[in-house]
Amino acid sequence: MDNWNDIRQWRKEQRAGLLAWRLAASQDDRRRWSESITRFLLAGFPLLQWMTVSFYWPIRSEFDARFAIRELRKHGARTALPVVVEKGKPLEFREWWPGVWSTKGVFDLPVPEGTAVLRPQAALIPPVGFDRQGYRLGYGGGYFDRTLAALAPQPLKIAVGFELSRIATIYPQPHDVPMDFIVTEAGIHYAKNGGLERVDDPGEVAELAGRIILERDRASDEEDAKDQYASPACYAHEFERK
Repeated sequence: MDNWNDIRQWRKEQRAGLLAWRLAASQDDRRRWSESITRFLLAGFPLLQWMTVSFYWPIRSEFDARFAIRELRKHGARTALPVVVEKGKPLEFREWWPGVWSTKGVFDLPVPEGTAVLRPQAALIPPVGFDRQGYRLGYGGGYFDRTLAALAPQPLKIAVGFELSRIATIYPQPHDVPMDFIVTEAGIHYAKNGGLERVDDPGEVAELAGRIILERDRASDEEDAKDQYASPACYAHEFERK
């Protein structure tokens, strides 16, 4: 499938079907799956305890990341919720903690008021669907893709959802941003070389995640250095003429 209009219509149909399947799952199944995902997150990503982590308020029977967030906050993590500030623009991440003053935003989701705007170092992201290459199918607004594309360095991108959301492909387009990891009740999957690979050793997951973060921070520092010295003429006055 190559035509974007066809892909967009196909995604719309897939999205509707995937949401229907998720909503049809029993509460007991969703609770059991969510408990497994929470355990995998805490075991495989201990570095989140020292990071600024964005998450989301669950809707439409999504995995509820708040239980993992509660544990991460106990160890010092700063947490933030995404906020739609303008249609078609990147999301803003505002610091959140239990009891923070909030108002209702899009989909009646809580919007922290008067808190700091943070740049997440890691992001827990809800997929409506995900494919074997590590691409995520969202709700169709494109907010997360626009936001992730605008962040530098990129955060550690962890999609968290149920196995029933897995599909063969979303027919990824240039604007789609692949995840680094996808965590389901079946385990932690590393998006590597165009495919998902399940990693059963939590220590290996932690090492992979740490490496991704270090490489992105290093690349961002190098890019900043290039920008700083990109125009030698700007510094010509600092050199003594002979």
